[in-house]
Amino acid sequence: MATFEVRGGCCLKGEITPQGAKNEALQILCAVLLTPEKVTIHNVPAIVDVLQLIDLLRAMGVKVEQIGPSSYTFEAREVDLPYLQSREYRDRAARLRGSVMVIGPLLARFGVGYIPKPGGDKIGRRRLDTHFIGFQKLGARFNFDTDSHFYTVEGKHLQGTYMLLDEASVTGTANIVMAAVLARGTTTIYNAACEPYLQQLCKMLNRMGAKISGIASNLLTIDGVDSLGGTEHTMLPDMIEVGSFIGMAAMTASEITIKNVSFDNLGIIPQQFQRMGINFVQQGDDILIPKHDHYVIDSFIDGSIMTIADAPWPGLTPDLLSVFLVVATQAQGAVLIHQKMFESRLFFVDKLIDMGAQIILCDPHRATVIGHDRKFRLRPTVMTSPDIRAGVALLIAAMTADGISTIQNIEQIDRGYQDIDGRLNALGADIRRIE
Repeated sequence: MATFEVRGGCCLKGEITPQGAKNEALQILCAVLLTPEKVTIHNVPAIVDVLQLIDLLRAMGVKVEQIGPSSYTFEAREVDLPYLQSREYRDRAARLRGSVMVIGPLLARFGVGYIPKPGGDKIGRRRLDTHFIGFQKLGARFNFDTDSHFYTVEGKHLQGTYMLLDEASVTGTANIVMAAVLARGTTTIYNAACEPYLQQLCKMLNRMGAKISGIASNLLTIDGVDSLGGTEHTMLPDMIEVGSFIGMAAMTASEITIKNVSFDNLGIIPQQFQRMGINFVQQGDDILIPKHDHYVIDSFIDGSIMTIADAPWPGLTPDLLSVFLVVATQAQGAVLIHQKMFESRLFFVDKLIDMGAQIILCDPHRATVIGHDRKFRLRPTVMTSPDIRAGVALLIAAMTADGISTIQNIEQIDRGYQDIDGRLNALGADIRRIE
């Protein structure tokens, strides 16, 4: 188990480029199973979850070739279906949450899909009902073995239909879309997720020969086709990394430039940081975060306390609420952080309270933060990263603490952030990785 030793108080300066989008990568990589032809993908992030999914695809029989530092080709000409019943497949697929999205492509192309109960962050209930209800509406049969925790879907002749999703699940929508592109007839998905990741997937599938309309809305229409071909695709920069760097720059009173952010795909993220009192300058497709000696949390028009809450796109992504929470600890003013989607995602705040942050955990979904306005520096401590996003929030806290902090279980951070210590040290941070 590796740890970080973080010396706080370092001021960062320079330029940093965000990695390819993790959440997009997990969808796009699974989509290569839809065609026997070559698919070339660029800006693939070298993070644990993505590399494990690439290894899983390779073990399934997909021919994988790395053609550049972040570019790969995939050729799913001969997929080893019997392997999907093996113990090795179950062990590999169970390690990462994104593995669930292989089911849609397998069902569409081969009429059968298998997956064990997937892993991922322990941030509360993350049900898969939306995925499998969608498959059933397309005509597939579903079975869940409660003893082995193994999911099976079968359906040789999927038929397009209308469906209203019970939740705007990003991975659920992606899975159903990938199943529907090869189904007979027309599929209409209402209350579909419309995050940029999903838009990217639909655009890529259309280049492969799919017929998807309504992209960027919550109403998708898919006219099934007989087969899909190869294509070339470039990932967006990771909006969660961009947001993490904005918050990190403000809280450490640093001046940094975040390069090539794809500003138009950041949605409400920049605006929400402005409500926290964090200013920035857009320079083309770059963002300059000037040094913030102070940043003042806004209030609502009637003077009531500001609330930052997650919501389906185009609302604020829940993956950034941990960053907003930790950044608020050194702001002037108070804010209510409302995490609506996952009931265990705020439990890392006890470590921030140990460090001296003024936080009231109201319930599993809400925390009130009263900022110190830099009049008190957080105390260093020993802490454990419980999930990817809380891990980077704790890293930001440690970078502002008055002394050396230790963060354990940094494998969680590595699952979502590529070489985060090396890239931040290049800006002037003092983070030591101890294997």
